[in-house]
Amino acid sequence: MRSSCGRFVLHPPPCDLQPGRRPGAGHREDLLPHSLPLLAFRCLSSSFVPGLSLLIMASSHTVLMRLVASAYSIAQKAGTIVRRVIAEGDLGIVQKTCATDLQTKADRLAQMSICSSLARKFPKLTIIGEEDLPFEEVDQELIEDGQWEEILQQPCPSQYSAIKEEDLVVWVDPLDGTKEYTEGLLDNVTVLIGIAYEGKAIAGVINQPYYNYQNNEKQKLREHRNEAKAGPDAVLGRTIWGVLGLGAFGFQLKEVPAGKHIITTTRSHNSKLVTDCVTAMNPDDVLRVGGAGNKIIQLIEGKASAYVFASPGCKKWDTCAPEVILHAVGGKLTDIHGNALQYNKEVKHMNSAGVLATLRNYDYYASRVPESVKNALVP
Repeated sequence: MRSSCGRFVLHPPPCDLQPGRRPGAGHREDLLPHSLPLLAFRCLSSSFVPGLSLLIMASSHTVLMRLVASAYSIAQKAGTIVRRVIAEGDLGIVQKTCATDLQTKADRLAQMSICSSLARKFPKLTIIGEEDLPFEEVDQELIEDGQWEEILQQPCPSQYSAIKEEDLVVWVDPLDGTKEYTEGLLDNVTVLIGIAYEGKAIAGVINQPYYNYQNNEKQKLREHRNEAKAGPDAVLGRTIWGVLGLGAFGFQLKEVPAGKHIITTTRSHNSKLVTDCVTAMNPDDVLRVGGAGNKIIQLIEGKASAYVFASPGCKKWDTCAPEVILHAVGGKLTDIHGNALQYNKEVKHMNSAGVLATLRNYDYYASRVPESVKNALVP
């Protein structure tokens, strides 16, 4: 199967680990429910055999946990790329299918980084990315070789311990919320790496490049006086990860107050079907924001009760990673009919029957979806 990630020529460095650089280098984040010490590996002496430490370490960990640990570091790298493109001031915007379907330089570079880094370390994976990129040589600066050691210290759920590399499908959205990114709504943006096995989403990583971002509303984003900045003493960006049967980490789980019905839905793809379905939920409030990843984060942090999107438009790379995070904490994500989404490599990319997701009380929201909406959306 041809991957949407395109094809790349990689030029590996002479040593898998560069002296003085720890795997997954970047800001450190607390893992729930506890924090573990970060291990660092270095090329220490002339007797060091390049790559040997990695081979020994890899032999003691399952394919899945090594992949998740790598995806964590790779997602952080992609988040750095997303921020760098904004800082450089040239977004390189390309319109794909319509005015709301955009691609930027950040989309392109982040996907090249993610797909190339994964393919280098896990050559038997099937990787499917949002952007259909042409064949081109990949700059070594885009490659992330690190693994997040704290993830490797976590146990792999027994049902996934024997998974082979070639059995996994990775769904990549290098920049979820591109339209919002171009409009300066940077806290809507996420980087999504979802991992599926036998058609089911089982592990995922979400990077928020602009977590803790505060927008200076007095000036336009592209004016040189404006900056993307974090709040006082706050670290800009964070990474959330999860594995079914293990849990989800990197955030504080919260729920909407009992009795409140707050709906999060599309900001840029509204329609009569979407409006009818949202109205049928009898919401106390409706939040219109960008990005599927961002909407799922609203559910797990108690800002919204349900994510309702009664329309085609959302794709598998938008939902794979977020679905894992939600399911790992007891939530549920389906299409509007209540069907589980499938993520095998042959499946169509479009979620043609929309999305319905909740942290709690799924049946309440599912029961309120109008029949007219269901009839209009064919799975």
